[in-house]
This record gives sequence, structure tokens and C-alpha cells, in this order.
Amino acid sequence: MSAVNITLQPRPEADASVDHAIQAIVAGASTAETCNTDLASGPWDFDVRPGYGPGSSMGDVIPTGSPRQGELPREYREASEDELDARIRAAKKTLGDRVVVLGHFYQREEVVEHADYVGDSFQLANAAKAHPEAEAIVFCGVHFMAETADLLSQPEQAVILPNLAAGCSMADMADIDQVEECWEQLADVYGDMDAVDADGRVPVIPVTYMNSSAAIKGFVGRHGGIVCTSSNARTVLEWAFERGRRVLFFPDQHLGRNTAKAMGVPLEQMPMWNPRKPLGGSDAEVLADARVILWHGFCSVHRRFSVDQIEKARAEHPGVRVIVHPECPMEVVDAADESGSTDYIRRAIEAATEPTTFAIGTEVNLVQRLAAQHPQHEIFCLDPVVCPCSTMYRIHPGYLAWVLEGLVGTDGTRGEVRNRITVPHDVAEPARLALERMLAAKPPEAPASGWVNAS
Repeated sequence: MSAVNITLQPRPEADASVDHAIQAIVAGASTAETCNTDLASGPWDFDVRPGYGPGSSMGDVIPTGSPRQGELPREYREASEDELDARIRAAKKTLGDRVVVLGHFYQREEVVEHADYVGDSFQLANAAKAHPEAEAIVFCGVHFMAETADLLSQPEQAVILPNLAAGCSMADMADIDQVEECWEQLADVYGDMDAVDADGRVPVIPVTYMNSSAAIKGFVGRHGGIVCTSSNARTVLEWAFERGRRVLFFPDQHLGRNTAKAMGVPLEQMPMWNPRKPLGGSDAEVLADARVILWHGFCSVHRRFSVDQIEKARAEHPGVRVIVHPECPMEVVDAADESGSTDYIRRAIEAATEPTTFAIGTEVNLVQRLAAQHPQHEIFCLDPVVCPCSTMYRIHPGYLAWVLEGLVGTDGTRGEVRNRITVPHDVAEPARLALERMLAAKPPEAPASGWVNAS
């Protein structure tokens, strides 16, 4: 039989807006499901309430004293999507090079479309450092990311977080007091934490994920450690093992476990540290044999993904390519075809030359945007329930318009900086050292940031 040439038509372009999808669900115009219908409301409805707000982290306990956002003026709360879009564009045009807007992959589409740079935390950290000419950096992400931008930018530059309530439940799972107490208990087990053995290594090197406070990054910097992202976690662990007999990895247990497991570290040498228990719930013998001590933290977005979802995707879509983020639980990463950072996922889809079905295990805003950008593929989120990151979703175009128009000012005035994020000097110096080590730990170009499962 002779071959028949078939021209595959691209799929109709999808709507990249998760907000539109949620509004349709709440209005009854869609049969899809969302984890909380309150997501259809403006985030200002939740700014005065304790908690992370509706979405994936709504069940997590928020620490006392977490930042709250003041009331957003009514004109921004009541403005239409089109009006806010026009106001943001006008403000950016007026400000020109005075401002740079950074947008994380997990931001809602209505915010990302105004970003000068879109990326993961590693890429945006570099972007913040690369623009010393800007008077202000508006970081559309979460609190720890804005802190990182402040650490890496010039002292005279203002870093702005449009909504102060945009925190991170994972970052909050390791506070500085808990980490200091952990370090003291480990010193009781290992002895002098600065003592170098015959191989030139200290007992423990602390490694913190980017998703942590500036105070935690400062702790790491003071104790010879380093920051990592999901893009360079393996490279960072290799760096740490050259300098220490073991690693204390926080706050995300899953990224630490998945990365170390892929490097050949046995699970029995990766005990969990629960900060609410003596010796983290372990004992001195187990800790003595440990290679990686994992903090009891997690990302509520990525904990939603399951092996059952992967099996369902494979049953309904033969030949599906499953890619998940390494913040997912180990059994999910093992069941997937590939695992990698948000940028790895993006590049894997861009590199696919033939129409492919992708099932993606990461935050739904990125997944829905990729589906819209690549209509030649079928791309869907493993979790069928629309449940965005609670805190990323606190950044709304209304807040972005408010901070940008504040910078513009009125009647010829220079304007004002709203929601500036600053890190105290005593924390900033050691935190900056840990971040500079991170920026120097560049992952290989290929496969760049992920690994392919052997199964």
C-alpha cells in the first residue's frame, strides 16, 4: 500500500485564561469542576481574612503575622478586564524603561501578558539582576520571589509586590526559628558543624529551595550553604556533596527526595525532619547514616497530582506523554515519563515536532497557556479540577494597575512606590551570598532541568 500524505489541521485556539474557565464553571456554562467557586471573586475579597485564600493552599495553616494587603481602591476593584488592560498598558508606556515587570509562569494570563519577562524563579532571579537601569521592578509572583529580586537588584531600585498577601504556603513551612533549632539538634548529633574531615568535608551543608524566606536564605549563607531551584537542584546537590558529608534540604521534601533519588541516594538514607518532633522524629543512628535530611514541607499545588490521574490519562489517551514537576510526590514522578522544572516542561513541548498528546502535572495557569500557545498538540492538566496556586492567584490586574499608576503619579509628580519589598541588611548579606552560589550553579544545557524515567 502506498503512503498517503495527511495534513493535520491545528486544533482551534484555546483560551489561555484560567479566570475565564473558572467564571464559566461558576456561571454554569462549563461542565468542568473547580476546587472552590470563591476563585471567581476578586482576591481583594480575601485580603483582610486570615489564610492563603481559595485555591490549592486553602487548607494549609498560615503563620501568625503573615503580610496582609490593604484595601485596593474601588476604581480598581470595579474596573472591567478591558479597562484594566488599557490602564496597565498606558502606565507602562508612560513609565518606559523606568520599570520592568516580571511574571512567573504560574501567574494568571491577564497578568502575564503585561510582563516584560516570563519565567521560573531561576530565570526571573537573573532577569531582576540584569536590569540595573530600571527604577522599579514589579514582581508578579509571590513574596519570597520579590525578596530575592530585592537581594539581587541595586540598592536604589524598588522591588514591588502588587499584592502583599501573595505569600507561599511551602515557604512558610520552614521558619527561621525552626531551622535554627534543627541546626542545634544536628550539632548535638554530629559535633562541630564547621569541623572538616579527612576528605575536606563538613558534617552538613544546608540547601534551601528558592521557595523560602530571605531569613532562611540568610541562614544558609551563614552556614556555607546554597539556594537551589527546580532547574538546578541536581547541580546544587552535587556542589553540596563535594563540601559536606550530608545535606539538610528544605522546605520541599519532594524536590529533595526526587532529585537525590535520581542521583542514586537510597531512600533509607533520606530521613524526614519534622520540626515539631525531637530530632525531627528520627534518632541519632539514622541521622548518622543519612545523606539527605528532608524537611517536612511540600507544595499544595503539586501534591494534588496522583498515580491514579496518570493511569487515567494513559487509559483515555494511548501514547500520551506525561511530564510532571519534581515537586510532585515520588510515586507520581516515578509513574510519569519525565520530570522537570516549569521551564523544562515548556521547552519539551516546544521541541515536539509531531502532534503529541501531553498530560502535564504542574500549575494549571501554565498548562492552559501552553495549550493555547501550541494548538497542534493536545495539552491538558493531569488534575481535572481547576485549582490554581492560591497565592499566585492573589496577583490580579487590578493590583498591577494600582502599583504601576502609583509610579506614574499625577499632576507632574514623580509618583509613589507602593508595596515595596525590602530585606534587612543583616539578612541580606548572607542571603545574597547563598543566591550568588546558586546563580553560579548552572545546570547542563541538555536535558537542562529534568530527567527521563527509565521505565
